[in-house]
Amino acid sequence: MTVNKNQNDSKLVMEVAGRLDTTTAPQLEAEIKNSLNGITALEFDFSKLEYISSAGLRVLLSAQKIMSKQGTMVIHGANEDLMEIFEVTGFSDILTIE
Repeated sequence: MTVNKNQNDSKLVMEVAGRLDTTTAPQLEAEIKNSLNGITALEFDFSKLEYISSAGLRVLLSAQKIMSKQGTMVIHGANEDLMEIFEVTGFSDILTIE
């Protein structure tokens, strides 16, 4: 998994590519926690993300809880497989997915 960050003032875009699973979820969690100070808009670009496991979903839920207190969080570019996972788990009701 690779994470590319692009910050513009208080907006942070995180492009996540590869597989977000039990092995890589701690890496993303650390990246998020170290990057959210002063951020009011967090955007995930999942156009290059191939797979997300329950560990990855937990990281997103944690990020959503933080951002609900300081701004907004949006997910872009989720493919059909990812959307199916979000819908089956109910995360499509919790997260803003465009």
